[in-house]
Amino acid sequence: MPTTEEAAAPEGPENPAITRVSRRADERGTDRGGVVVAAVLLLACALFVAFGVLDPEKTPPKVRATVPTAEVTYEVLGEGTADITYRAAGDDEAGVVTRVGLPWRKTVSLPAGTSPSVDVTLDEKGGTASCTLAVRGAHVQRGTATGAFGRTTCSGELPEEGAARPEGAY
Repeated sequence: MPTTEEAAAPEGPENPAITRVSRRADERGTDRGGVVVAAVLLLACALFVAFGVLDPEKTPPKVRATVPTAEVTYEVLGEGTADITYRAAGDDEAGVVTRVGLPWRKTVSLPAGTSPSVDVTLDEKGGTASCTLAVRGAHVQRGTATGAFGRTTCSGELPEEGAARPEGAY
């Protein structure tokens, strides 16, 4: 509590007992705190870059799970031309060849658990074409198409890895 003498004393530089705290000084302190925080964050980022923490070349490689696969051979025998659609190397990727001369053959590697298939459509001239499907060298299915725009499909199932297979099957 100020005494009556202090209260009566004029404010300002003439009286050294009274000090004023200006708002500017208080605001500068707050600004300095923000500058200190920004400097610390900048230093932390510089250390991350300097020690290679954010360098993508120094990050460990991603490990891909290996999925068991099986070789599948599609074959279309006959004469003339046909449009052929087949399950290609990807899980749901389709391969398409149009107006291909027969005979035609394609071997792909498919993930276990997928369904290999080949669809054959003869052109307007017709004829006869037969498709075959072999998994790991073992015959799975055969189909025949005849006449103009005749169609046939050969398909099968690739068992999941570790599933029991019948004797002599793929």
